[in-house]
Amino acid sequence: MDTETIFRILCGAVAAIMLIYYLRREKKLLSMLTGALTGIAALFIVNKYGGLIGIEVPLNLFDLLGSAVLGVPFVVFTVIMNNL
Repeated sequence: MDTETIFRILCGAVAAIMLIYYLRREKKLLSMLTGALTGIAALFIVNKYGGLIGIEVPLNLFDLLGSAVLGVPFVVFTVIMNNL
């Protein structure tokens, strides 16, 4: 298996965990929106200012959806995987 396949499998597993987490929360919609907004904000911040410290994270549909569903942990994991 290559790293991209492992990355996608792990993202799928984490997405399922996050879905269960959001469904068990008292305020489901607010939790989902907060997670999505912080993930997208982190992605844009890393994209805009990551070049200053040598981190390149492209803005594409996969990264945008991943950061919206999984939040900040997805962005951190993407940065780690891009720097391997």
